[in-house]
Amino acid sequence: MILKYYPAFIDLKGKNCVVVGGGKVAERKALSLLRAGARVTVISPEITASLDKKKTGKAISHIKRAYRKGDLADAFLVIAATSDEGTNKEVSGDAPGLVNVADVPSLANFIAPSVVQSGPLTIAVSTSGASPAMASSIRKELETLYGKDFASFIAFLKGLRKKALKELPDKKARETFLKESASPGVLARLRSAGLKKITADIMTRFEAARQSVPKTVVSGHTAGKKGRHAY
Repeated sequence: MILKYYPAFIDLKGKNCVVVGGGKVAERKALSLLRAGARVTVISPEITASLDKKKTGKAISHIKRAYRKGDLADAFLVIAATSDEGTNKEVSGDAPGLVNVADVPSLANFIAPSVVQSGPLTIAVSTSGASPAMASSIRKELETLYGKDFASFIAFLKGLRKKALKELPDKKARETFLKESASPGVLARLRSAGLKKITADIMTRFEAARQSVPKTVVSGHTAGKKGRHAY
């Protein structure tokens, strides 16, 4: 039976996360936690050269011994990534909250998806543990579809939204404009016409929408009611 998981993006900034294991799998897991802003502790008698560099730079903490009961007391998230099945099972049972066991989803309460990262765009792919290899293949396909132009376009949309909130006071018109600026058709044109062309077209539409707003509304006043917002 394939488990059904609740998809979520978790804020790990400043959270205590523990990785049990010091090999290549543990290294990959620890580095991904660091990129998410977590406070990472690695428990293992030996660690990879990359993890040792992170330890030297004080990016991670390293407990240089085998796992012991009680090591997970303050952990928000735990990853068991040793080569010993018994240790991984013990870590799974002791974890106080979120726990991932590398390659053994039945011992975990969450699995790590295959991730596409392009600037502010993050796409997570999972087959619910049925085929990690297929999840990886889908990720690679998505990476070719959503490259640097999409990262730049999303950054552009972020700035556009701020301008629209400030300069397009009519809520319905603003929502329509923003939805049209991020529609499936726009994505298709981004691929065919390129970033420069699509952003220029959107800004032309924005300027037209902005010019259509009555000046009394743009200034935040209505005629005869100075100081009162019109929305």
